[in-house]
Amino acid sequence: MSLFHIDAGKEWRGGQRQAFFLVKELWKRGYAVHFVVQPDCPLHQKASEAGLPVFPLRMKSEFDLGAIFRLGWEMKKRQCRLAHFHDAHGVAVGGTAARRAHVPLRFISRRVIFPLKRNSFSFRKYTKNVDAIIAISDSVKKVLLDSGVPFSLIHVIPSGIDFSPFEELTSRDFLRREFSFAPDDYLVGIVAALEDSKGHTDLIRASRILREQAPKIKVIVVGKGPLEIKLDKQARQMGVDDIVFFLGFRKDIPRLLASLDLFVLSSHHEGLGTSLLDAMASRLPIVATQTGGIPDVVIHGETGLLVPPHNPEALAQSILMLYCDRNLAVRLGQRGYEVVHQKFSAQAMAGKIIDLYERVASKKRIPLI
Repeated sequence: MSLFHIDAGKEWRGGQRQAFFLVKELWKRGYAVHFVVQPDCPLHQKASEAGLPVFPLRMKSEFDLGAIFRLGWEMKKRQCRLAHFHDAHGVAVGGTAARRAHVPLRFISRRVIFPLKRNSFSFRKYTKNVDAIIAISDSVKKVLLDSGVPFSLIHVIPSGIDFSPFEELTSRDFLRREFSFAPDDYLVGIVAALEDSKGHTDLIRASRILREQAPKIKVIVVGKGPLEIKLDKQARQMGVDDIVFFLGFRKDIPRLLASLDLFVLSSHHEGLGTSLLDAMASRLPIVATQTGGIPDVVIHGETGLLVPPHNPEALAQSILMLYCDRNLAVRLGQRGYEVVHQKFSAQAMAGKIIDLYERVASKKRIPLI
């Protein structure tokens, strides 16, 4: 008997990282788990390096019949008893394969704040023969309820992170050496995909205010995405290209965060924001938008400052507040460090999901080990 986890993501983002943590914990606890991922993607590489049982499967679309048939055959051959789908393509491909293989237990993770598509196909794949949907925040749960998903199907389990990469660091001046920043430059960073929902355009507008009032503030943008050229052009047009630095995709996030003085997240929509958890593990004060699941993580005035989305001026003023009040910034960063360790560990996240598996399996009298 085995468990299949399906993630069709081609990038290394928050969802892929959560799937990785969960599969790693299942493997450590002795479950016969198989990790279905896109071939040669970052998740495939990281899972292989960790020694996890990876099954590379190219999933071209939600209607990839070749992938569906192959996955269904593997599930049947390996006596799959539980399938967990981690993204929309994974739900479609994995769900169809699981039906063909008569998999008795099916779970879905939902990490985005967007409502389900308003068609019967989308609704069925998230509700028909599904045992539970794991929402990463109360905001994601509300969106699912508003989309018509039954209350009994939804379980809120927040994301978690592995703290060890952040605790192993000793140097905090990596970025200053790499870019020759002055010792008194104040480094404000964002780690997020360069896409509309992350609100980078608002941050660049806020950067013009920062440049006028505190030119020692530098804005570090980490990530890649479809808006890369547009954002670079916007920074040049607004005259802030001398204080806004685009670093692209980076694998050394803990080292970069250790070099920052403040973390910012300017999202318009956000399921939870695992980059916030990384920032808190790095003892960084946070300025973030009050949207989606962000307030589940950032407590205004306690672990960071919250501002309305789509408000560059409020974003700039909160950054300036912490730039001017370093004692407040230190207190917020320290409290965030304490909270993230108390509530958002990868082990706690995985443990809660495994407990949910066991409760549902016991109720249906299906052994998992």
